[in-house]
Amino acid sequence: MDIKANIAATGYAATKPATAPDPTGGSAFSDAAKSFAQTLNDGEQTAIAAMSGGADPHALVQALAQTELAVETAVTVRDKVVEAYQEILRMPV
Repeated sequence: MDIKANIAATGYAATKPATAPDPTGGSAFSDAAKSFAQTLNDGEQTAIAAMSGGADPHALVQALAQTELAVETAVTVRDKVVEAYQEILRMPV
């Protein structure tokens, strides 16, 4: 009986890393979220620099356009996810 418990414990320990989250964030969703956050941060830094006179107006307009596009994309993805979730809830079991 003890041998079977050791085999089970060894099997569990071997498969545990497969279910653990990946700290490097290799998924496409994780990469997209990081890119979105970086775009917002870059736009904010450019806006701060433009207000203090460190960036030209063209760079500010470009940063605001990129930020607007990123937010619109995130909202569209969110709407699609909510729509899919609602569709799943409507499915008969």
